[in-house]
Amino acid sequence: MQDLAGRRALITGGARGIGRAVAELFVQRGATVMLADVNAKEVAATADALGDAAHATVCDVTDTDQVAAAVATTVRELGGLDVLVNNAGVEIVKPLLEMTEEEFRQINEVNVTGVFLGMKHALPALAETRGTIVNLASVAGLNGCPLLGAYCGTKAAVLQLTRTAAVELRDAGVRVNAVCPGFVDTAMVDRAAVAIEAALDASFPDLVAAKQGRLGTVAEVAETVAYLASDRAAWTTGSSYVLDGGLSASLL
Repeated sequence: MQDLAGRRALITGGARGIGRAVAELFVQRGATVMLADVNAKEVAATADALGDAAHATVCDVTDTDQVAAAVATTVRELGGLDVLVNNAGVEIVKPLLEMTEEEFRQINEVNVTGVFLGMKHALPALAETRGTIVNLASVAGLNGCPLLGAYCGTKAAVLQLTRTAAVELRDAGVRVNAVCPGFVDTAMVDRAAVAIEAALDASFPDLVAAKQGRLGTVAEVAETVAYLASDRAAWTTGSSYVLDGGLSASLL
């Protein structure tokens, strides 16, 4: 399948995890990708591993100048921009009222402001190509979750930014959608699992098995991102795709 042939994509948080899996799949399906990440050595190594179709740039998504520069670098080196994947994100696992103001601001800066800045600075280039935006949200944005209160709030904000941007950008021909994974086998979830087990005095694998059957894979998330970036989703905008093994569908 080469349904992304010729597409030029900017993927934030592209050095590892879901971002890297998206980049790998995009390259397999014919796209050229620019990986943007705050970790300079890791993002360069990931791009090298993916071959000539992958490029790297250093970017802190909370810094408007760095995001603008990442978009400009993508347009210059790839010849344009067709797809923006706002994937960069962080987690803080603790009761909401135990969070410091600094922690609360940090998670909102990365998870919400980062998405806003990505869309803001990429829009001129995407309007030229009638491109598409895929924002990584979470099932945490659909429901409340103990220990993940601030994270839930940020991902709910991503969903509302996605819906609003989809309506505002429709006449420009730019589609905007979101993907909402449950617990996926990533380093972020590994870190969260330790805190969740300590706080709940429960086995995280048992919790996952009971609530969503198993951990999702980064490849499964990447498949949905690739679909939304392709012409197969040409009439899809303002939507959020839930990938969680039934986690958010059940009350018990």
